[in-house]
Amino acid sequence: MIGLLRTPEDRHWYRLSIIGLIAVTWIALAVWGVSPYGWMLDHDSIAAGELPVYLGLPIFVVGWTLMTIAMMLPGSLPLINLFRRMVASRVDRNGLMIRLLFGYLGVWSVFSGLVYLGDFGLHRLVDSSNAISDAAADGWIAAIVVLLAGIYQFTPLKEMCLKECRSPYSFLAGHWRGMDQARDAFCLGIRHGLFCLGCCWSLMLLMIALVAGVNLAWMLALGTAMAIERNTLQGRRLTRPLGVLLLAYAAVLLLVPMLR
Repeated sequence: MIGLLRTPEDRHWYRLSIIGLIAVTWIALAVWGVSPYGWMLDHDSIAAGELPVYLGLPIFVVGWTLMTIAMMLPGSLPLINLFRRMVASRVDRNGLMIRLLFGYLGVWSVFSGLVYLGDFGLHRLVDSSNAISDAAADGWIAAIVVLLAGIYQFTPLKEMCLKECRSPYSFLAGHWRGMDQARDAFCLGIRHGLFCLGCCWSLMLLMIALVAGVNLAWMLALGTAMAIERNTLQGRRLTRPLGVLLLAYAAVLLLVPMLR
């Protein structure tokens, strides 16, 4: 089933393209973060409604997709590399790779749109109720997101999704049909994206709840933690301790208002 890449040049350009894509994404986010437009990716700008939805939504989705490439794509390389070797003998291998990546990133892009609309709608609801201030609402939202992230670390769904992501060969053998390879490559990317989302959605939400704008240090820390969880044996020892840490932090946010 799994063959070798056709030539050393194929391997060379493939590696350069993947490394280049990830590196360019990190650079783009760093530049965006320090630019006059960095506020467009800030949670506070969503809460304040500084941009109308028809502008804020696509900008947020673009920013989230860049963060997905920077933070999540490195952790998906075991499956991507395996798929590349499998289709290496095909003339259309590059097109199949692109469809796989589009399917994967498409899942995260749709999720980011739902996150934006949910956050925007929640803040509009708070504003209309006049029950609590915007600052208090942000504190409660952050605490609840951290609490949910901590609880999710202990759920069977999280563990099931992690098992799928930790076994790229089994995942590929179980989900690749190869009847209509162009369609199947795209669907394979969607399936992998859904399992990846199932592993990491709650941790990715911490970027919205706790971080202002583009914070490369937080991105690197969370991206590393998620990659370890998804791809290593040590990841099995990380999931529950990380959940305990998040639950403890949520308790602090809930019980000590001055730290909100």
